[in-house]
Amino acid sequence: MSLPRLVLGSTSRYRAELLRRIYADFEQRSPGTDEHPLPGETPRERALRLAVAKARGAAVDLHDALVIGSDQVAECDGLVLDKPGTLERAHEQLATCSGREVHFHTALCLYDTRNGAERIHVDHTRVCFRSLDAAEIVRYVEREQPLDCAGSFKCEGLGISLFERIDNEDPSALVGLPLIALARLLREAGISLP
Repeated sequence: MSLPRLVLGSTSRYRAELLRRIYADFEQRSPGTDEHPLPGETPRERALRLAVAKARGAAVDLHDALVIGSDQVAECDGLVLDKPGTLERAHEQLATCSGREVHFHTALCLYDTRNGAERIHVDHTRVCFRSLDAAEIVRYVEREQPLDCAGSFKCEGLGISLFERIDNEDPSALVGLPLIALARLLREAGISLP
């Protein structure tokens, strides 16, 4: 019996780089998902809903595949921190995070097109920012240009210098794809790892 093909339902280079750590033979497909929040939705609920929607969206017309959907929602004191998109918004987000805790909800869905099974997981990461002054924020944003990152930082780069502490179960979750959980879900679906 042949193994199903593995599909990453994301165009994110960060998620692709993470997936290559544990499984090299996969393809990427854009899920075409509307990522707008729903009224009354918590950040955790939003992340999980979007992870499932991305897996299903990327699975269209596939019949023998395992499709990975993932989404991350960051929040600071009840404020959702989306990808900033501009330098000004990145500065604003980092100033908001300075000296505070930011919570990241990273959801994962492994959708099996062979039988419609959905395996899900949500990782919670708590990032404690140190107090940042305006000059530090300007230098950091100029150097890393984190405009496509929720919370306006890249923890796998210089962004790690912005923190006092990171509390979580899976360090890869903060980058955008919880590999410990994904490896477990893939094994449950019949993929041998390592």
